Amino acid sequence: MINQKLIELFLDLASIDALSQKEKPIADFISEFLSEINYRVEEDNSSKYSLSSTNNLICKVGTGGDRLLLSHMDTARPTKDLVYKVENDRITSDGNTVLGVDNRAGIAVLLYLLKCLKEENIKHKDFTVAFTTCEETTLEGSKNLTLDKNVKMGFVFDSFMRPGNFITSSYGAVSFKSKFVGKSAHSGIDPENGINALLIANEAIDKIRIGRINENTTVNIGKICGGTGINVVPEEIEIEGEIRSADLSAIEDLLNEIKSNFSEAANNYKGSIEFNFTWDFKPYSINKDHEVYKEIYRAIKAVNLQPNSVITPGGSDANSLNANGISSVNIGIGAQNPHSNDEFILLEDLQKSFEIALALVKK
Repeated sequence: MINQKLIELFLDLASIDALSQKEKPIADFISEFLSEINYRVEEDNSSKYSLSSTNNLICKVGTGGDRLLLSHMDTARPTKDLVYKVENDRITSDGNTVLGVDNRAGIAVLLYLLKCLKEENIKHKDFTVAFTTCEETTLEGSKNLTLDKNVKMGFVFDSFMRPGNFITSSYGAVSFKSKFVGKSAHSGIDPENGINALLIANEAIDKIRIGRINENTTVNIGKICGGTGINVVPEEIEIEGEIRSADLSAIEDLLNEIKSNFSEAANNYKGSIEFNFTWDFKPYSINKDHEVYKEIYRAIKAVNLQPNSVITPGGSDANSLNANGISSVNIGIGAQNPHSNDEFILLEDLQKSFEIALALVKK
């Protein structure tokens, strides 16, 4: 049976508008909800880095244990003026806004878990719950999440895939930005005295591989801008792109290759370049012998689903946790069609996600 109180909690959360860096309304709801059932909620100092209106929230159950259950507080698009529809088998919006199922569903599951443990006096392991900021943008919340050193494994309730699926391997992503610098000149009177930065950029882009490089690696140029007027030889052109791969060394090799080709193109035109890059998130891979793999596999089996390990090109808070030494998986909760007005969640999936969370902590 689908628990009506869990549905109602999700709907209350979905109606709260809280985008990345503006998560305080949802943080206030979580803090009040947990305080009313006698849980202590702590904050870290992550807003110093994320520039969010709130910090990450942390709730220790017992001593905090060695396992972390986590969901993020921001949505990718506004849920203001949400009109939800509860149908026979699913919850949707009316099509004019997102439902906010990513990741209000994850929050609802974890809050309802904590409520049930208290009210039904369920015997459970010690564990930690965290709610993070800025997952949809920079991951700066989870990158700067402060946890006790005894936390060794993480279970992130955030994937669009249906319960039973869990992400054990994720791509990493690097964003790069290059400024090609030439020399301006009047395009009609003396173009010969100019160095056209657009031509440098064109040759540079032509030298690199774009698109799917191999099964687990992609390169994209997503933004190009520059120039000051149609009668001026463009002095500066900026481009921005990204590299994604499941292989850390493949990203590093491609990054060096791109920078080298860009420098060669600039030298050919006697121009110059400025090249910078940042890690959006690093790849991770969890093998079958790891405790976190065994635990999520066991929990999924316990609720009569078939566990399925998945690799994904997308990033999540699980990437940050793994990068920070906490072996973690991202769990399918059925947040389908995320970020679109067609978002929905099956009632069955909301219930099963709660059951998986309970199985992870129940003695």
